[in-house]
This record gives sequence, structure tokens and C-alpha cells, in this order.
Amino acid sequence: MKKIILLLTTFLSVAVMQAQNNQPTPQVNVTGTSEIKIVPNYAVITIGVETKNDKAEVAKNENDAVVAKMLKTIKKFKIEDKHFQTQRVNLFKNRDYEKKRDFYQANQTVKIELYNLDKYDELVGALIADGANSIQGVEYKSTETEKYQAELRKKAALNAKAKAEDFASAFGQKVGKALVISDNSSTNFNPPMYAKMNLEMADASGSTLAVGEITLNANVSISFELL
Repeated sequence: MKKIILLLTTFLSVAVMQAQNNQPTPQVNVTGTSEIKIVPNYAVITIGVETKNDKAEVAKNENDAVVAKMLKTIKKFKIEDKHFQTQRVNLFKNRDYEKKRDFYQANQTVKIELYNLDKYDELVGALIADGANSIQGVEYKSTETEKYQAELRKKAALNAKAKAEDFASAFGQKVGKALVISDNSSTNFNPPMYAKMNLEMADASGSTLAVGEITLNANVSISFELL
């Protein structure tokens, strides 16, 4: 009889402990943010040329000739080979519905990392002279982005903890350890003066460069234990 009582007592004790362990941990879920604006120190320029001709071979050859000139010009500006590349090479048949005739269209772009922003207008002007007739995009970046990200993440985490403590104090509780941390950070590049345009419009006097700022931010979601 004593053994049966002992077994029942042990069983009940284990059941109670399991029930306690299965109870959800009290917690508070918050987000934390931090932000900084910095001036970019280089630009990524995607500039290209479009050629049209009734013959596919002629359209492609004319396009290649312009790009060859552009590459020579880029090298004259002492831009390293690793900082520029050709991309988006296209050749396709199209139709002029007004004139009711078919033609071939060749497109090619060159992506350039320009670290001397003072040379921007001079470089773009030289490429236009070579035959470039479109800018696909200008994106401003900074070589110091990583330098700021670690500190931003720490500040975002502290911001989240401060919010959690505010909520917890309202109910007479305290914040414990972090249970789950999710990083939702991103980098926003403010738009340039123009992101895409026909270079026939770029013959106005004065600089066409508007660098602006890069907004770096850290955004974290954290679940804290409540004590």
C-alpha cells in the first residue's frame, strides 16, 4: 500500500512539474530602431547605347563600336578594370508601326564605379561624345557603410530594450533575457538628380550631379522575457 501511495505521489509531482514547464513564458515583443545619414563617396553609373538598323549585323556592329570607344574613355579616366563592366547586351527585332517596317535594335550598357565624384560630369560628357545615349541609373554609395552598421545595430537593440522596460514597468514587472532577435535592417539610398533619362536632355550647362545623402538604419524585433 505504501508503495502504491509513493508511486502516486511521484506521478503527481512529475505531472505538476510538466504542467509548469509547458506554461508559456511571459514576454514582451518590441522593435528597436536607429538611424544615421552620411554623404556618399562614390557613384555607380549605368550608362548605355541603343542603335537601330534594318540589318541585325549592322545594328550590332554599330553598337559594339560605340561601346569600344566608351571603354577606352573609361580607362583614360584611370578607372580600374575591376570597377567597370559591360552588361545587358541585347539584340532584337522590332517594328515601326507608323512606317510599317521592321528593324533591329541593339542595346548595351556599361556599369561604372566612380570614386572621384568631381570627375562625374567630365566622364559622362566624354561618354556622350563617344555615342552613349541613355543613362539607366546613378546610385550613390559609401565605402564606410559597414563602419556604421555594427554601432547602429547595438543602438537599435538598446532602443528595443528601453521600450520593453517601459511596458514592463507599467505592470510592475521587469525585463529579463532576450528570447528572440530578428534583424530587419536596410539601407536607403536617396534618389539622385536623375535616375533614368535620355542623354539628349543632358546638354544643359552646369553640373548634373546631386549627391544627397545615404540613410543607414538598423531595425530589430526582440522578444524579452518578463519577470
